[in-house]
Amino acid sequence: MTEQTIQDELISSIRTIKDYPSEGILFRDITTLLGDARAFRRAVDALVQPWAGSKVDQVAGIEARGFILGGAVAHQVSSGFVPIRKKGKLPHETVRIAYSLEYGLDEMEMHKDAIRPGDRVIVVDDLIATGGTAEAACKLLRSMGANIEAAVFIVDLPDLGGRKKLEAMNVPVRTLVEFPGH
Repeated sequence: MTEQTIQDELISSIRTIKDYPSEGILFRDITTLLGDARAFRRAVDALVQPWAGSKVDQVAGIEARGFILGGAVAHQVSSGFVPIRKKGKLPHETVRIAYSLEYGLDEMEMHKDAIRPGDRVIVVDDLIATGGTAEAACKLLRSMGANIEAAVFIVDLPDLGGRKKLEAMNVPVRTLVEFPGH
């Protein structure tokens, strides 16, 4: 199967919801892809393909869809999984970072003992838009001594510039499909 055929299959398995969460937004909903066993498997296989057979210590998934994808990716590369969560959701000692949202600030955190200095880490989420959340996750992981091997996403919204933000931090980015606009 060609890369273009796989991209077409993934695109057709992603639902677009108009005017969500606000008017003028086209929300790219991957829950339909997750519910399609074949598309879900193809997406996970494609996300991990560059690291097949290489050493990855941890996969860090960003709440919440990044948990679903990150767990599957961690399984495929035989690594551990680190959840990066919203503030106040983790039960043990945490490290935290604040980051900007379109209308304010938010914070995310991870367990303080989740990463060892030098760990090779892949960051996973469903979609990259403006890149603020992924950028904060990478900064948080690096503050703990992680080597970010890549940040991987099913969907890229390139018009919003998130990929460029991560690449400016020297984080390799892998995405499977692109959608124009926001």
